[in-house]
Amino acid sequence: MIRVSVTGAAGRMGQRIIYYLSRDEGIKIVGAKEVERHHSLGIDAGIIAGVGEIGVPITSDIAESSFGADVIVDFSSPKSTLLNASYASGEGKSMVIGTTGFTEKEESELRRLCQGFPCVVSANMSIGVNVMIEATRILARTLGDEYDVEIFEAHHKHKVDSPSGTALMIGQAASEGLGRDFQEVARFERHGRVGERKQHEIGIQSLRGGDVVGEHTVMFLGEGERIELTHRAFSRDNFAKGVLRAVKWIYGKPPGVYTMKDVLDL
Repeated sequence: MIRVSVTGAAGRMGQRIIYYLSRDEGIKIVGAKEVERHHSLGIDAGIIAGVGEIGVPITSDIAESSFGADVIVDFSSPKSTLLNASYASGEGKSMVIGTTGFTEKEESELRRLCQGFPCVVSANMSIGVNVMIEATRILARTLGDEYDVEIFEAHHKHKVDSPSGTALMIGQAASEGLGRDFQEVARFERHGRVGERKQHEIGIQSLRGGDVVGEHTVMFLGEGERIELTHRAFSRDNFAKGVLRAVKWIYGKPPGVYTMKDVLDL
């Protein structure tokens, strides 16, 4: 039995994660955390998730919520995730982290912390998205410099970071396939007289509106043809199922930073 604590328990993803974890006979939810003064504090996490009481009240204290947990699942905010990772490192817990919106400095600090304990870090836990990312890497390597790479992503109007962490993962995969430094070739949006497209740049465009769960398209544009890979998420269940898989995979692994590529053996 794997004992799990969920951070960001009352959020959109947290609720679906609790739903799927609670249905698995090999998982026991032992804790749930939210930010201070959140309206859900003190309420049973199962009630919030719509699965009925599970005997786990939501708390704002990481030590209380993670007491007895083997794995901490974290879908919160960069600041909260770094604090939780620091705690996990000192307590020998494992983590599955799906938080997005990290700055370069924050991401570097997270990876430093995660060297001391087993940790899966991924901006997107969907199995389909991760297969798409690997396909992007292969296509980029095969097609080479004769094809321009453009990425489009769309999300609901409440998403606070742009571009999405998944779009950045797709861009990173394309740049790796092409042997480029993503930080040097990434081009975020275009406006005004920007001139001709530079051959090696990778464009990323974002849309925000409505209730779009998530849509990502990568295009390889050549002379006379275009290849497109698109992933559309119609519910957050895809991500929650990936989290369940990651929780089972990370349990008992040696310390280190892992990704969904490791989980799925891609």
